[in-house]
Amino acid sequence: MKRYIAILAALAMLCTASCAPAENTDQAAADAVAALIDAIYVQEWTEETDAQIAAARAGWDALTDAQKELVEGEEADPDYFGRDTGDASLDDPLNADGIGEKELLVVSFGTSFNDSRAADIGAIEKKLQDAFPDWSVRRAFTAQIIINHVQARDDEKIDNVRQALDRAVENGVKQLVIQPTHLMHGAEYDELTECVAEYRNQFGSVAIAEPLLGEVGQDASVINADKEAVAAAITAAAVEDAGFESLDAAKDAGVAFVFMGHGTSHTAKVSYSQMQTQMGILGFENVFVGTVEGEPEETSCEAVIEAVKAAGYTKVILRPLMVVAGDHANNDMAGEDEDSWVSMFTASGAFETIDCQIAGLGRIPAVQELYAAHSADVIGK
Repeated sequence: MKRYIAILAALAMLCTASCAPAENTDQAAADAVAALIDAIYVQEWTEETDAQIAAARAGWDALTDAQKELVEGEEADPDYFGRDTGDASLDDPLNADGIGEKELLVVSFGTSFNDSRAADIGAIEKKLQDAFPDWSVRRAFTAQIIINHVQARDDEKIDNVRQALDRAVENGVKQLVIQPTHLMHGAEYDELTECVAEYRNQFGSVAIAEPLLGEVGQDASVINADKEAVAAAITAAAVEDAGFESLDAAKDAGVAFVFMGHGTSHTAKVSYSQMQTQMGILGFENVFVGTVEGEPEETSCEAVIEAVKAAGYTKVILRPLMVVAGDHANNDMAGEDEDSWVSMFTASGAFETIDCQIAGLGRIPAVQELYAAHSADVIGK
């Protein structure tokens, strides 16, 4: 109800703007649209959401170019509609009906970056469809904020988890397998399992496959085959993209690779420490793991900078430890703000060069294979 009132207020502001003095008109119109954007920058879907999205889009389209530059709210800014993140038409939302009795639902956090959505999430989904041709692969995102953004900007509708599960029920699915593309057994994974539990009696069988890094383990020393496979795959991809013949060649050139994950206060945060342990076991001395949130503490940007400095490397290549190269990769890692990782590494004055590789894990074939293996583990049971 509060969001509905906010929409009415924003529409009233748009009407008022047309009658306001000339010097106030542009800002009033921009403020009204900012309020409409803020109203859909929420994690909860309601029956009013589609109407709110349509109102925000219509409001934005009604602005002049000058007014669009003035849009600023709690979450709103000109980039919400104006940033070019690629061609959305190249992405398949995988929300068709006619599923059949066997569905493989791929659940991702999501991204509003169109190119990354197709190259990372889309690549995983395509790999799973190729691996299991007798199953209908469908998509769901857990981030309603992202779903709303993509729908408002690009008119692409992506199911949230409940919508995807309701679709499966309505289509008569009997066997449901869910493959999360989440990195670990964190908060998003927990919320997914809780939601799926409410639907279990509506299917003949339901199984949730492992996330990318598999089981968490109790402390930083606990590793598994999944973490080893991911560590090897992402390092090989980074080395190749950097133009080196091997990790040792990069080391000899004074280059350190830094993988930036999201970080979490969830107990699964130990997974990042385990990945650093795994890098050491593999002998990857010039590979470091950090997180945007700085949880665990030793993964903060400041801590990683000190670790790379202490190891004596003079050149740094930053790359996301995330399934998609979305907002965090483009802004928190490679952005121009002073608190981005590339800016902080530069400000330290300790390195000759700092480069960024904007590439998600989902586009790496070995990572796609691992997701397929996780799905196969539960499909075969």
